[in-house]
Amino acid sequence: MRIRKRSHIGVATSEDYKILENVNKLTSLKYLEMKDTAVNISRNLKALKQKYAALQLYLDQITLIEEQVAALEQAAYKLDVYSKKLEAKYKKLESR
Repeated sequence: MRIRKRSHIGVATSEDYKILENVNKLTSLKYLEMKDTAVNISRNLKALKQKYAALQLYLDQITLIEEQVAALEQAAYKLDVYSKKLEAKYKKLESR
């Protein structure tokens, strides 16, 4: 017994076209959503860059202050070492 196979290659029904149309509509809507998301991301990124630019002066000042604090810490350490040496010399002279 032979079974006939019906080939749909090259044959499209109106139902196939409706399905294809629906898929195209859904894809189009998804691309519109993605576009809106990209626009929002771009807008937010621009706002964030503007805020960062406004803060840049303060960030530079903070960096400068950090450098000055580090220099002061070094000076304080050296002064502490020097004062300990001076104290030791004074005690040595006092004990004579």
